[in-house]
Amino acid sequence: MTELDFPAWLRIEHWLNFLFLTLALRSGLEILATHPKLYRRPDSAPGTEWARFTRKTMPTDKLYDTLDEEESYSPLVALPGRRNLGMGRHWHFVSVLAWIMVGAVYYVLLFATGQWRRYIPTSWSVFPQAWDDAVTYLSFNLPPLLPGEPLDAIQKLTYAAVIFLLAPFQILTGALQSPAIEARFPWAVRAFGGRQSVRTLHFLGLLAFAGFIVIHLAMVFFWSWGQLNALMIFGEVRNIYWAVALSFVIIAAVVAAHAAATVWSLRRPRSVQRRLGAIVGPFRRLLLRPLRSRQDYPVRTVSEQHRVNGKPPDSTEYKVMAVHGFQDWRLQVGGLVEHPMTLDLDGLRQLGDRQRQRVLHNCVQGWSSIAEWGGLPLAELVARVKPLPDARYVCFLTMQDTGRDEPSAKGRGRFYEVIDLALASYPQVLLAYEMNGAPLPIQHGAPLRLRVETQVGFKMAKWIDGIEFVEDYAGIGHGMGGWREDYVHYDKDVEV
Repeated sequence: MTELDFPAWLRIEHWLNFLFLTLALRSGLEILATHPKLYRRPDSAPGTEWARFTRKTMPTDKLYDTLDEEESYSPLVALPGRRNLGMGRHWHFVSVLAWIMVGAVYYVLLFATGQWRRYIPTSWSVFPQAWDDAVTYLSFNLPPLLPGEPLDAIQKLTYAAVIFLLAPFQILTGALQSPAIEARFPWAVRAFGGRQSVRTLHFLGLLAFAGFIVIHLAMVFFWSWGQLNALMIFGEVRNIYWAVALSFVIIAAVVAAHAAATVWSLRRPRSVQRRLGAIVGPFRRLLLRPLRSRQDYPVRTVSEQHRVNGKPPDSTEYKVMAVHGFQDWRLQVGGLVEHPMTLDLDGLRQLGDRQRQRVLHNCVQGWSSIAEWGGLPLAELVARVKPLPDARYVCFLTMQDTGRDEPSAKGRGRFYEVIDLALASYPQVLLAYEMNGAPLPIQHGAPLRLRVETQVGFKMAKWIDGIEFVEDYAGIGHGMGGWREDYVHYDKDVEV
């Protein structure tokens, strides 16, 4: 039988796991802060939350949007804190990706070296022994270790549950929050009770990991901080004082890494956006970009209330158009195309058959709702204007003046978003002018908005009045692929 010692690979994996897991926990709190409420239903209707981590109350006498609901958590708790969802997303995806890669290597070595026996029971007797161990702990005593093993029975089962159940559960519930995965496999999300139930389960898993870390540290302290740290530093019980000192050095290094990540994010967010985005981007494009939306939710699931994200244009010109049913609205379509177009609403409707789709809207902040959208498939417009060979992206220009309509926003100017031209041919990519069988409401983007069901909601530009086909987006704004990418440091490709 393989000796259940502490090989070098296991010790290295232990400390790397500690680093990436804590980074994921803190960045996860930053993501939670942008919509600090949890729901059991598929949607996020105001007032239906079962848990809230904010004292804010929203006004009932005027329009508010979900940006007003965001909280600003301290950098001592969240990564990086101070209402920086873009940075939080970058750190969360990078740390989770690293954690999964470390875990995959751990799984392989665990079974290749026979070390799996330290966690997986080979006898049913471990279960009654675990009960006895629990009673012993409750009596403030320490139970005996299992023969020839480094753990007692209840520790063995706990580690097994964390490694083989809780970790995969967190990966699964995290993946199911990806709009691309949800759009391609909507049945999987419904199997867990809906999008918000998945989000709640993921949060509970986060609490379970946090609780495990606290209890784990307590157990190390009570069993013998010196000896156990010696095993995790040197692989054997020797040089206990050096082992304890080195363990504190490693912990200090982890804390320093967190501090450096926080300071870097708050002081140089563009640098973080570029570098971490370069790590995550290829994996996202490889694994998620090929997925196509296959949603068709039943009529009965349509949400009674669809939350508002972004305040409507407040200009006199827009208000006059709205009063007259947008008869004077024109959509300018140009750029690198053979046939530029100027369309009114009737002309847009006549370009092709109306497509309807009942789909789940995934906001980058975490809330969701189901609605039926009607409009023209973007592929129909693309076919009419015939993009030139150099065209690779589509830029959507809107009537929203972010500096005026969202005075709390960090940027100024006209709102715009960019998507890859390849996405135009995907199913359920729509220029929507209807919502739930009626003309598109003003607060949701009238007269025209974009729907790309494999992307997070902020990519779906509202109040559109211009579409430009371009070769590159480097010269648009700050060159990051959209207004929120430029000013709030979100990722351009947001299939997750």
